[in-house]
Amino acid sequence: MSGGLLVAGTTSDAGKSVVTAGICRWLVRRGVKVAPFKAQNMSLNSFVTREGAEIGRAQAMQAQAARVEPTALMNPVLLKPGSDRSSQVVLMGRPVGEMSARGYHGGRQESLLSTVVDCLEQLRGTYDAVICEGAGSPAEINLRRTDIVNMGIARAARFPVVVVGDIDRGGVFASFFGTTALLSAEDQALIAGYLVNKFRGDVSLLEPGLDMLRDLTGRPTYGVLPFAHGLGIDEEDGLRVSLRGTVRESVLAPPHGEDILRVAVCAVPLMSNFTDVDALAAEPGVVVRFVDRAEELADADLVIVPGTRGTVKALAWLRERGLADALLRRAAEGRPVLGVCGGYQILGERIEDDVESRAGTVDGLGLLPVRIRFDREKTLARPVGEALGAPVEGYEIHHGVADVRGGEPFLTDGRGGHLDGCRSGAVWGTHWHGSLESDTFRRRFLTEVAKAAGRRFVPAPDTCFAGLREEQLDRLGDLIEEHADTDALWRLIESGAPAGLPFIAPGAPGARA
Repeated sequence: MSGGLLVAGTTSDAGKSVVTAGICRWLVRRGVKVAPFKAQNMSLNSFVTREGAEIGRAQAMQAQAARVEPTALMNPVLLKPGSDRSSQVVLMGRPVGEMSARGYHGGRQESLLSTVVDCLEQLRGTYDAVICEGAGSPAEINLRRTDIVNMGIARAARFPVVVVGDIDRGGVFASFFGTTALLSAEDQALIAGYLVNKFRGDVSLLEPGLDMLRDLTGRPTYGVLPFAHGLGIDEEDGLRVSLRGTVRESVLAPPHGEDILRVAVCAVPLMSNFTDVDALAAEPGVVVRFVDRAEELADADLVIVPGTRGTVKALAWLRERGLADALLRRAAEGRPVLGVCGGYQILGERIEDDVESRAGTVDGLGLLPVRIRFDREKTLARPVGEALGAPVEGYEIHHGVADVRGGEPFLTDGRGGHLDGCRSGAVWGTHWHGSLESDTFRRRFLTEVAKAAGRRFVPAPDTCFAGLREEQLDRLGDLIEEHADTDALWRLIESGAPAGLPFIAPGAPGARA
């Protein structure tokens, strides 16, 4: 049976996903057969494995870092929020129903512990090491009794835990100490130490604090990772679109042609798989931003209506904010619009939804000759086809079934057969996520967009998105190799948490160990 490690965090978004990916890449480069694992993920960014299972995109990215094929074993429980109080529960890659947060934490979550432990044991029987990612904070004492993703899984597997803290937010020492001190003695026995993330400046100025932290807790800090731009790949918790005008990080290369190309992504509620636009942001001269006001579409050369877990809710939001009218004006003027998955459904003529929103029949924007009917069975697929004379790959995650009643074919089987989506003038729509990662298709699509927008933009002929992604993953591996105590991390993975780690008072108040 293999060794392992749990990467926990003082908070959500502390950097657990990228640290886990970095450790996986570091290990595989030294010849270790390694797999990622996250028992329970809450995310609207998901991916479809080759066997047709839906898992979090973060785990798919971590599998790529480990150079292995992602499977449902790596993320057995996925929660996809549909509102502030309920989520779709995806178990072993398949949806099993909607559940409130109270219902999930009130009993269902605890009953899933045997499932996630079984998945972890299967991975441990196949790989030399399994690197687990926690969720949120392990010190959420109100949820500890039913926890299956932080200390619950660490206790079940007897895995050592390294806690990651985001020093860019401030308060990292208090967060490390408080996280440890709020755990039971049995849980604390597995907290091996800490990892500082997103540090800016001179590390020597931090060292006195690290020494004092060790004196207070009896635990070392295993590294200080510097702040690095452009490494927030495949986030799981959703883009923080409350800050209007968020710009997706782009490469700094100048445009290949004379003009840049501006892409505006409508920041719809419950936005899913916003990583679809990463391939556009990787293109030299393409600027991608997320918007929520109609006037922000005025200078955009391409507007994208992205995927969403709430198609009808997103459609109402677009109408309330005047964005729907702006999209209608764009289409009438022949200015490019692309709808992806839920966005594609919104651009159609009609939506019949008795599944997701239970709103019944709702009029869409009518920009594409498509009618959507929601099916209780979710489509999960990894299709391959052709568009604009170029090969395209993608993945499908949707309940909506499209009845295309006109327009031009968009994605085909290469022999004239219709596979998905359609085009009407300068408006395109598809259910396929990830299609823009196909380099030749992306370049041809951007050429069409530039022509319709009247821009002298020329896509760079050599941008390889898969290659750029590999470079990012190598940078994550480099961060671990260069700035973490890898010898100490390997000892943890191989041998577990050191014996005799001190208890930090007060421990978990009233918690059951």
